[in-house]
Amino acid sequence: MNIEDSGSTSADASPPAAVENAKVTDSVFSWPAAIWIGGCHVFALAAPFCFTVEAAVVAVVLSWLTGGLGICVGFHRLLTHSGFQTYAPVRGALAVLGCLAGEGPPIMWVAAHRRHHQFSDQPGDPHSPRDGFWWSHVLWMLSSPGSNDWAEQYRKYAPDLLRDPLIRFLNRRWLWLHATAGLLLLAGGWIGGGWPMAISFVVYGLFVRLVYVFHITWLVNSASHRWGYQTYETGDDSRNLWWVGLLAYGEGWHNNHHAHPRLARHGHRWWEIDTNYWFILLLKKLGLAWNVADQIDHLDATSAKPQHPELLETTPGT
Repeated sequence: MNIEDSGSTSADASPPAAVENAKVTDSVFSWPAAIWIGGCHVFALAAPFCFTVEAAVVAVVLSWLTGGLGICVGFHRLLTHSGFQTYAPVRGALAVLGCLAGEGPPIMWVAAHRRHHQFSDQPGDPHSPRDGFWWSHVLWMLSSPGSNDWAEQYRKYAPDLLRDPLIRFLNRRWLWLHATAGLLLLAGGWIGGGWPMAISFVVYGLFVRLVYVFHITWLVNSASHRWGYQTYETGDDSRNLWWVGLLAYGEGWHNNHHAHPRLARHGHRWWEIDTNYWFILLLKKLGLAWNVADQIDHLDATSAKPQHPELLETTPGT
């Protein structure tokens, strides 16, 4: 699931044609990914036998911190699309939270997502529902193109992150963070209520939380390319799906995002609730974020055109 840093970091480096055009479905089965994802699901099955209200609250809070702030704001809107800028400590904290979502190392995540945008629902897209719903939801992660191909994709799609020492460190050691989180949850539960509470904290705060975050974010790749409505003509199958938008803290307004990938604001109509964007606005109010891309008319002219411009809400600059 990981590779060591290697080779050039030049933005002009291009992978060989085999990497660019090969179907991801032709790759080899990834046992490390299968063990990690499968193991999290198996341990989560213990949830009914060790439920506590305290552990459930911990799981809800950590789901938002790691899924909402870590993956959606950190890995996605900041590291992948540069929808806003922030100070190095904030960037680092968001990257750590993203690693704790358990969806793989940051450079791998960003490279795969940038490739998805380049080939959205076309040959070369790593997780299009056109290759099957379950493929786009989870099975694509169980298929590894091999370390050499990943190295090429890193150089092609994430050369900026290869130049960041902290991100490179997290890319190699992201699993250590989960071991640390598990020990902290175990200790916190034991202090609060002995071994029964300690086990409950680990099951809910680690495994149940990971499985929940897995699926709400995976639904963006699968369900939000299958069901919902299109506000913009993007040339792909991206959709705005209200229930994924609510579950994934605003990521389900996926057609909006594909039309304007760099935009930090994914909700473009008044009812498209986007709590991830609200958090970015909070950072801006606190002086911790700037250059927030939140105005459509400030973006480049290649953005997709709305199918129903009269329904769009223009959010005032903040």
